Amino acid sequence: MSKQAVIVIDIQNDYFPGGLWTLHGADAAADNAARIIAGAREAGDLVVHVRHEFTSQDAPFFRPGSEGAQIHPKVLNAPGEPVVLKHFVNSFRETDLKDILDRNGVEQVTIVGSMSHMCVDGVTRAAADYGYDVTVIHDACATRDQEFNGKVIPAEQVHAAFMSSLGFAYAKVVSTDEYLAQQN
Repeated sequence: MSKQAVIVIDIQNDYFPGGLWTLHGADAAADNAARIIAGAREAGDLVVHVRHEFTSQDAPFFRPGSEGAQIHPKVLNAPGEPVVLKHFVNSFRETDLKDILDRNGVEQVTIVGSMSHMCVDGVTRAAADYGYDVTVIHDACATRDQEFNGKVIPAEQVHAAFMSSLGFAYAKVVSTDEYLAQQN
């Protein structure tokens, strides 16, 4: 069996109610992510946390050094679990994420986190392009309403569109329950 890792993308305080950039379903997605993380820890798999901070205090959210930019308590890293700080959508860009995965012999990655249409999409596509076998846990990801050409696209539709796109060519896209059942 090849080595696996769970990559936890940007489950940070600003995405939750009371934060600066609240996502639809952030709590439920974080609860599912916590279940995936617990399963990985129990199996002895690597868990890598990715935390986004913008470089300017004028950013709309994830301001440097802010409480909003901290990892949410539901998915805090355990001692010894790496935390990758990033400043771009793609978690591999100008970070040591790939080095961490390769140093640990990882071939399969499982992705949970936020936002479905941005950083989850970016890391999934990049991981597949790097040759990793990628799984995305769709109900452990969250997003928010988007706007295009004067029309509001509800978060559920944004999420579904991105999950279907990733599932078409970049990853296996499954639910938390399906994934955990396959791990046993």
